[in-house]
Amino acid sequence: MAAIKILPEADLEPNQALRITIDDKAIALVKDSAGVCHAIGDTCTHGDISLSEGFVEDDTLECWAHGSKFDLKSGKPLTLPAYEPVPVYPVTIVDGDIYIDPTPTA
Repeated sequence: MAAIKILPEADLEPNQALRITIDDKAIALVKDSAGVCHAIGDTCTHGDISLSEGFVEDDTLECWAHGSKFDLKSGKPLTLPAYEPVPVYPVTIVDGDIYIDPTPTA
């Protein structure tokens, strides 16, 4: 599937996560502290919790409920209790707009 235009990059602040849905897939769109945009599965693999409601720190997204931190590049959990990774989706910036390909890479 082709990448889908989500929103202007300027609308997403650093250290912010936003829940979006593409084809019934919940995705957390995140701008890390360095200003790089990432897209990972929005549901924590430890529980049915929206990761986009959590905390962005450097290049991780922390689940607010149980504290598992997920690497924004690989989707892998870096802390327990989660031990299964979340999917990672390709993000591109074209003419100042964020696009996400809903086909996971990891």
